[in-house]
Amino acid sequence: MNKYRNTMAACYVGYIVQAVVNNLLPLLFVIFKEHFGISTQKLGSLILINFVMQLFIDLAASRFGDKLGYRRALVLAHLCAGLGLILAGVLPIILPSAYLGLILATFFYAIGGGLIEVMVSPMMDAMPSDNKSAAMSLLHSFYCWGQVAVVLLSTVFIKLVGEQYWYILPVVWSLVPLFNVISFLRVPMPEMLAEEERVSLKELFRNKLFLCFVLLMISAGSSELAMSQWASYFAEEGLGVSKFLGDLLGPCAFAVFMGIARVIYGIFGSRIPLKKAMLLCALLCVGCYLLAGLSRNPYFALLGCAVCGFSVGVMWPGTLSLAGAAFKGGTAMFGILALSGDIGCSIGPWLTGMVSGMVEHSERLSAFGDAFGWSAQQTGIKLGLLLAVVFPIITVFSLLGLKSAESQRENLEKQGIVC
Repeated sequence: MNKYRNTMAACYVGYIVQAVVNNLLPLLFVIFKEHFGISTQKLGSLILINFVMQLFIDLAASRFGDKLGYRRALVLAHLCAGLGLILAGVLPIILPSAYLGLILATFFYAIGGGLIEVMVSPMMDAMPSDNKSAAMSLLHSFYCWGQVAVVLLSTVFIKLVGEQYWYILPVVWSLVPLFNVISFLRVPMPEMLAEEERVSLKELFRNKLFLCFVLLMISAGSSELAMSQWASYFAEEGLGVSKFLGDLLGPCAFAVFMGIARVIYGIFGSRIPLKKAMLLCALLCVGCYLLAGLSRNPYFALLGCAVCGFSVGVMWPGTLSLAGAAFKGGTAMFGILALSGDIGCSIGPWLTGMVSGMVEHSERLSAFGDAFGWSAQQTGIKLGLLLAVVFPIITVFSLLGLKSAESQRENLEKQGIVC
């Protein structure tokens, strides 16, 4: 393991980069709306573009990732992420359309985010470890600590320097992926799984157990991102708190709780049954969405938002660990799982934003919130989050469906048909 200590450190920073590209711009949504007049629907579309682009990268990497190799793929990923962040600070100012500038920037950093997601997890899985599910959970905890750093440092910057200088933030954050390029050029890389040892994608998709993992990744991505991407907006517009408090009590608290869950499992994973932990967390997630969407007390709503981070903490890395233990699919399998997760990451926030925007502009739906004393914006984001409860519910049923799928797999093994 000592041989790969620096490699693991570079992987940890890679997940911090992933957190930067996924969470920095949503913190600026209110600024974009006020300064550039970008609508809520268009802001939601930026999230959709990010994850749809990552989706295509996941699909491409599932086919060509093994040929490209860990080192070249991750160097390219970090260069694209750095370039995209620089463009996010420059293009909205110099182009006639700020929204077009944000789309172009999103295109580049989404390439980086997609490649990081596809390549880092199988690379960590390929490194020697006594408990791979715990190691995977600890790896993904760095996404959370990256998100905390992004929210805290960016919020303090905006508070001290002023909203008019927002464009400095993406440029400064671009230094993180550019620095990690140097690391991935130098650290040792683990051996990739030989082609003859890998299960083909065709075989994987014929297995119901793998299809359960795909559905779990979709629902995990939706459950996590529907809340985290809109937490800042929800706190400010939906609950009426200041941007400073909104960011601290919304996305920052969400990320802290999610990181705590992943670190706990990373330390005590050998003593905690993973599937039972995931099921309990999915049920908790359902409760958190209901609390955030229905509570009239802003502090209870924020509590639901924060604890939701804990509830989704083990879903994504837990699914990857279960799949890695069940199948030797290599980079292609992790690419498909990342693709599935990014489908969820696209659908969840987009659906939340679309519903929120529709409610804001509908007199009939906005009137629903009048009984609770909510404005049109508050009603919109609350109903958007309330609808998103469907995703953790899907997670619950997917986990329950694993049992029958595993039973079928055991029967196939007895017959000599092994994936």
